[in-house]
Amino acid sequence: MKEIKASDVTETVARLFEHSCHYLPQDVLAALKKAREEEESPVCCDVYDRMLQNTEIAGKEQIPLCQDTGFSVVWLELGQEVHVTGGDLYMAVNEGVRRGYDRGYLRKSVVRQPFSARVNTKDNTPADIYTDIVPGEKLRIVVMPKGGGSENMSRLTVLTPAKGWQGIVDYVVNRVDESGSNPCLPVIVGVGIGGTTEKTMMLAKKALLRKVGQPNPDPEVAELERDILERVNKLGIGAMGYGGKITALAVHAEVFPCHIASLPVAVNLQCWCARHEEATL
Repeated sequence: MKEIKASDVTETVARLFEHSCHYLPQDVLAALKKAREEEESPVCCDVYDRMLQNTEIAGKEQIPLCQDTGFSVVWLELGQEVHVTGGDLYMAVNEGVRRGYDRGYLRKSVVRQPFSARVNTKDNTPADIYTDIVPGEKLRIVVMPKGGGSENMSRLTVLTPAKGWQGIVDYVVNRVDESGSNPCLPVIVGVGIGGTTEKTMMLAKKALLRKVGQPNPDPEVAELERDILERVNKLGIGAMGYGGKITALAVHAEVFPCHIASLPVAVNLQCWCARHEEATL
């Protein structure tokens, strides 16, 4: 049985949120540079230049990549041979969020009682925490500061099974089209298919953690991703909605078995500032 101190979890979470809000993952940077090379619209090319300049300044000056430093989303893969000592695991995670957002001078964006007073919690807690129990004696922590602009464009539907492949493609493409420039394009399109409604929403969000452009290992799902991406990029919305060749950097789909009477489909859009980072204890 491996013991991991709650204080180590706290410090790791704090560090991950600070760093993820200051630096884009290398795969995201590479995808933006590739989009800049392929883009034909002069206005959109200028947008990409400013995005890339923004990332350089953020890292050099240690300031947030975006003023919206997001809702704190945390995934935990907890090895069944791990024992967290010295405190409650979720309390440790939330303390890490508090410290990271305080030390990094990150905007606190969480409000209590969403439908009435909407009073800011002033520390960006509570985090949205998801835990999977896995074999082994390690704790993997993945953080995602999820901005409101892209999250607001998320949608869920339950299609009739007869809609099939084409129904999924049409729904996802229409969702991107209706979102317009709101999610700060170019986006990464997370798609969840199957399960129950809450499961498919989680699949769509978790799909955003995959390396940008890395296809699903299932050939059929990978083909579906390509089909959707081709359709999305024919919309002509372009970077920040200025019209252009590239509307999405990638489409990532995750699939889970579902009920014989259902075909749940969820879309979770991620803005160009696709921040996430992980560590293993």
